[in-house]
Amino acid sequence: MAAALQPLDLTHVQFVLLACTWWLNTHDEQPNQLRLSQQAGIDVKMTSPVLRTLEAKGLIERTTDPNDTRAKRLQVTVRGAALAPRAIEVVEQVDQTFFQPGLNPHTLQFLRQLAGETTQ
Repeated sequence: MAAALQPLDLTHVQFVLLACTWWLNTHDEQPNQLRLSQQAGIDVKMTSPVLRTLEAKGLIERTTDPNDTRAKRLQVTVRGAALAPRAIEVVEQVDQTFFQPGLNPHTLQFLRQLAGETTQ
């Protein structure tokens, strides 16, 4: 996954937070950091430095929540909104290649080992 996302200049965690922010934004939600970390399944303390990185890359904006000045609302930028669907497509292609039996016999063997089957 890291190799597939590298040309997009994203780590896997950056991808997850960008994609989740983009998805929430497209569903009329401007999440705060806590809401995003819950949606993404990522520890809230890990979320903050990754969001700063995404902000520095110009992919998201953080603005003060008018209802709670301690909280920041998250919005993807135009650049982030263009990158998120491309990154999702890349990740889906990697997942499809990895999990589709027949395309990669090593993957199938690995999954069988995980399942506790013996190979003969």
